[in-house]
Amino acid sequence: MTIKRTLFASAAALALLTACGQTGSSNQPEAPVTLDYEVPRYSAEQFYDSVSYSLAGSGLGSAFSPDGDAVLINSDASGVFNASLLPLNGGDPVPLTESTDDATFAISFIPGSGRILYTADDSGDELNHVWVREEDGSVRDLTPGDGHKANFAGFSADGETFYIATNERDPQNFDVYAYDASDYSREMIFENDGYFPAGISGDGRWMALQKNNSSADSDLFLVDLAADDKTPQLITEHEGNIRYGSFGFTRDDSKLIYATDEHGEWREAWTYDLESGERAEYEKADWDIGYISHSKSGRYQVVGVNEDALSRVTIEDTESGETVELSGLPDGNINGIRFDADEGRIAFTLSSDTSPSDIYVADLDSGEARRLTTALNPAIDEDHLVTASVARFESYDGLEIPGILYRPHGSSADNPAPAVVLVHGGPGGQSTRGYRAQVQHLVNHGYAVYAINNRGSSGYGKTFFHLDDKKHGDVDLKDVVASKDFLQSMDWIANDRIAVMGGSYGGYMTAAALAFHPEVFDAGINIFGVTNWVRTLKSIPAWWGANRVALYDEMGDPATDEERHRAISPLFHADQITKPMLVVQGATDPRVLQVESDELVAAIEANGVPVEYVLFEDEGHGFRKRENRIAASNAYVAFLDEHIGTN
Repeated sequence: MTIKRTLFASAAALALLTACGQTGSSNQPEAPVTLDYEVPRYSAEQFYDSVSYSLAGSGLGSAFSPDGDAVLINSDASGVFNASLLPLNGGDPVPLTESTDDATFAISFIPGSGRILYTADDSGDELNHVWVREEDGSVRDLTPGDGHKANFAGFSADGETFYIATNERDPQNFDVYAYDASDYSREMIFENDGYFPAGISGDGRWMALQKNNSSADSDLFLVDLAADDKTPQLITEHEGNIRYGSFGFTRDDSKLIYATDEHGEWREAWTYDLESGERAEYEKADWDIGYISHSKSGRYQVVGVNEDALSRVTIEDTESGETVELSGLPDGNINGIRFDADEGRIAFTLSSDTSPSDIYVADLDSGEARRLTTALNPAIDEDHLVTASVARFESYDGLEIPGILYRPHGSSADNPAPAVVLVHGGPGGQSTRGYRAQVQHLVNHGYAVYAINNRGSSGYGKTFFHLDDKKHGDVDLKDVVASKDFLQSMDWIANDRIAVMGGSYGGYMTAAALAFHPEVFDAGINIFGVTNWVRTLKSIPAWWGANRVALYDEMGDPATDEERHRAISPLFHADQITKPMLVVQGATDPRVLQVESDELVAAIEANGVPVEYVLFEDEGHGFRKRENRIAASNAYVAFLDEHIGTN
């Protein structure tokens, strides 16, 4: 990690702290539960000494061990993500991989064996490979070579075959290979030319493909892998802007379940009959259907709905038509549901605003659930953390903008808190409810945080999502600027001490806010943010392939829109930056190149404006290592303490 601090163009060392991290929602959140004592301030080390847990893979594989006595999980208990085996009857996780450098994530057990598939990249370069770990602990790269990326694509229903998509032949396209699960021999079953593989039926006959026509319009295709002619057949012929995606095939391989916003603002689930071509409504809600999955036999169905930045999950027994009710659980969001081989139990994660994801197991007949892990550092009292609320405001043009608001304990009109507007990544991302150590660390140190979902964010309907198309750095940025007035309307917020902060696209918005609206915010934290759209859009990694079409449609094609890209790029307007900025960058970032941050820091220095630069030599686009998350979080608090202060 390289740390550089510049104050009015004079260099000094940055000392990192190492001890004491739908309509109807209220716009004025209630105060946190009143405590009759002062909440202690916890260090970043304490917040990040909590463990991040997740269950292996997805519905595409098996997380339960063959004997049913353990589940395959991912954990950063060592400081770096690795795969482990978590006993269901108690006991510590048993490490299966022991990487000290590269984040490693389990995919699945290979059915009927103790062998596991896992994935890892190299120092954050995002060029993941798929590996197998044998029962004797030896490992093998199933996608060897340099410069390419591989994605796991599922198992056949009998478990004898698994599928991997890789761009080793053509950097822009992911061909699909069928691997023999016993000896790992492989055969290319689909040579890709501009599509995104989106699911293979359990019998191995059908493959779904998605193709992006624009950011608002996409199509689905089917390939009959048993036919001599494997030309993809369009199944979503339509007019206008409609998005289609795949939720996978039904367990009897008779239908494709697909997602579409064809029938309104929200993403619904429909089915396409593979024999007749008949379509039928399958699931819908008043929000976007996020995902649909099934147990192996199809008896149980899981539906996830993105409901006002919360994940709402239902488990239905399709034989009885009844919803499975789970007992013994605290309030929170259930995610990552995995079924055992007998479909008698599930494993899942549960999190809340004040608690990281923990792993639970539940009996499907009784609904009784048991907690298997305790992720939150026991040195932190959960009562000292803050539950968020959804808060909306009218932006500059009257449009209602949602966001997630965190109010520190002890904040009041007599003791107003400085605030941070936190902008998510994207474009098109969403800030949601749930535990975030970065946010809780800031709030614990006295900062209010408003995680804005500016226009262009997902989760609020297709109209809202596309309001910023080719208007980035303009209408979405104006929402961020307008949020300051919203925060200033609250008597418990210090109206003269408000900063802006974000990562990736949010980092861009931070730099843009300070460059194009220099008098609005009092400071900014730019975390691996784009500063030069001309360079960034031209250097999009080749493996984005077909998805690059949608990005260019939304942001503009660099071949024709360079003038506008230059106009919205903070780097070319850095002479207007007058407020302090902290810039954080990963040296191996393949999306936002280090040179972007280097040049921005140099430009701000030339202004004689305070700028601090934290460069992580061993990180890419985001943080994979705990020690780096701690260093970054300490840097955020130190910077904010100096420039907008809590005292």
